[in-house]
Amino acid sequence: MKGRGLFLPLAILSPILIATGGIVYAISGEMGTLPLSLIWIGLLTLLVLFYTYFPELRRFITKRSTRYAFNTAIMSMVFLVIIVLIGVMSVKYKVRVDLTENSRYTPSPQTVKILKSLKNDMEVIAFYRSDERTRQTMYDLLNEYSYYSSNFNFRFVDPDRNPAEAVKYGITSYRTTLLNYGDKKEVVGTESESRLTNAMIRLVSDEVKTIYFIKGHGEKKISSMKNDGYGQVREIIEKENHKVRELALTNVKQVPEDAAVLVISGPRVDFLQGELDKVSNYINRGGRVLFMLDPGSPEGLVNYLAGFGFELGGDLIIDKLSQVYGANYLTPVVVEYHEKHPVTRDFEVATFFPAARSVHIREEPSKGSFNIAKTSENSWSITGDLNEDNLEFDPEKHQQGPINVVSVTVIEILGNTENEEKGDKGGESIKKWGKIVVTGDSDFPSNTHMKLAGNKDFFLNMLYWLAEENMLISIRKKEPGLTPVMLTATQGKFVFWLSVIIVPSLVLMVGIGVTAKRRRGV
Repeated sequence: MKGRGLFLPLAILSPILIATGGIVYAISGEMGTLPLSLIWIGLLTLLVLFYTYFPELRRFITKRSTRYAFNTAIMSMVFLVIIVLIGVMSVKYKVRVDLTENSRYTPSPQTVKILKSLKNDMEVIAFYRSDERTRQTMYDLLNEYSYYSSNFNFRFVDPDRNPAEAVKYGITSYRTTLLNYGDKKEVVGTESESRLTNAMIRLVSDEVKTIYFIKGHGEKKISSMKNDGYGQVREIIEKENHKVRELALTNVKQVPEDAAVLVISGPRVDFLQGELDKVSNYINRGGRVLFMLDPGSPEGLVNYLAGFGFELGGDLIIDKLSQVYGANYLTPVVVEYHEKHPVTRDFEVATFFPAARSVHIREEPSKGSFNIAKTSENSWSITGDLNEDNLEFDPEKHQQGPINVVSVTVIEILGNTENEEKGDKGGESIKKWGKIVVTGDSDFPSNTHMKLAGNKDFFLNMLYWLAEENMLISIRKKEPGLTPVMLTATQGKFVFWLSVIIVPSLVLMVGIGVTAKRRRGV
């Protein structure tokens, strides 16, 4: 045993040699003669130790306490491996839950839809100082975008530390984000999802489409910021990469070729026959028209739309359910949507239609005819004058809800190839499609009512379906607002006494009691 005791220093020398060899390799970066020799000598001394003390090692290993310790070590290693695997999987596969009101920290469905439609890489460069207060906000926003699309790549550049990069892209101010997509570029100046998403829309859009609003018959004004104007919705349409123009049909020979959609919003005077002919010619060229006709609209347009299968009632819808939401009973709430039509397929937000009439079309899905938005069962429609008798439902006089207020149809048009248009009748026929949407109210997208629940999104979705921009049919992000807690006088006093008087008093009394008890113990 004394002879073998001379080998005990090897127990210290062996791991030192192996560790030294590993450190030398880490520093030099290559397995040269020195690190290889140190590791080899360390392993040989370790082998000598095992051979010399094999009986002791065997007795130690066969002890019950050693087996228990070994099992514990194995279980600990398995537990650590599981924790590591869970960590790795959590990085690759994430599940996020946003519990804030209006999902403040989650991108809107529209943003997600655009991100998932990216076909090529989008490079995003955010120019922020390292100590910029809003840098983290922008990082969180961009990181959230990249979660939904592998084609969305971003990086941050500090203009102070890397001025050459800023000069290269022509950036002259902090808090500036540059988006590159193909040969297109857009610049965003603040940490705003709406501005960032609108910039993406401009980048991915192949063309800027023009939406014409008809004027000359008392329609809603797209430039007006008054209560009944369309100024706010016009700003939104333009931000989402569209042109908005007014059009007087009496001043043109035909609807312009670049018209993606015609909007007729609440006319008070009937159209001339020549104007209606121009609208018909536009539809027959594959045009798309949105008619928004209030109760009491000119009968000429009602009869015109009857030719396409639309039935507009000479009625007014009453809905006392709207009073629950702070509106009056002349503002029916639409809560039922067609689940198969693109405009309303994923739409589940209530919309409000002030002073609306009924609209109906015979549903033929094969021909694209649908009734897509209906009021609740608590509503009813009346004809004639509005009086006290009509404010209570009477099954003998009134039509009970649900009542449809929005209908759509698709007009199949047989177009021709270029040869036939030039006079060659042998050209092969191809199909074109015109689209018509009719609503029984024109006030729901006005400045006053646009922010009510889903009014804005519903109006824009109809426009973009007509313009064949299904990527933009979605629910947009709501602007975050304050969420104050409103307390009554009694509730306020209760919170004050609980937090300022009762809880501190209890803590103080417990402290005094503990101190007194310790002193008595001494």
